[in-house]
Amino acid sequence: MIKLDLFEKENLGKIIEWNVNKSADDLLQWAGPIYNYPLTLAQAENYFSNEAKKNNSNIFVYKIRLINTGQIIGTVELREIDKNNKIGKICRFLIGEKSNRGKGIGTKVLKEVIRIGFEDMKFQKIKLGVFDFNHSAIKCYENTGFTKEKFLANVMKSSTGYWNLYEMAISKVEWRIKNE
Repeated sequence: MIKLDLFEKENLGKIIEWNVNKSADDLLQWAGPIYNYPLTLAQAENYFSNEAKKNNSNIFVYKIRLINTGQIIGTVELREIDKNNKIGKICRFLIGEKSNRGKGIGTKVLKEVIRIGFEDMKFQKIKLGVFDFNHSAIKCYENTGFTKEKFLANVMKSSTGYWNLYEMAISKVEWRIKNE
């Protein structure tokens, strides 16, 4: 159904396309504070070239492709946040093509990203952050084994006020048990 491949510079236009006619809050929810609204190709290129593709980067940006058509429908990022303790983080996860949302694709993507993190990158734990109002994302994360570890109040200022965040995580041990 889906395949994850490393994102390439020539794919950056898709990120811009998915964010056209979106609000500043939509961009903030997906990307956090790394981009300024409105998102431009120059901003995406700057992040991609100076962060994800710099020498010895610990950031891996994947494009989500449908196997049957080859269409790129989204993106997800996996990074190492603690080298000594082998902890990774999933961030900037977006199913950009709306017609592909609500079909279980997000769960399949997460399962593959988790597998990459634990098997290929040898992480012992993988974390992520999700705003407390994003109930569909929380459900997706819980379905793949993530549990809420911490609640952080008023962590991000949006146009409507401050947003709260859950930090969620799954350990390699928990993942192995879930996938036996």
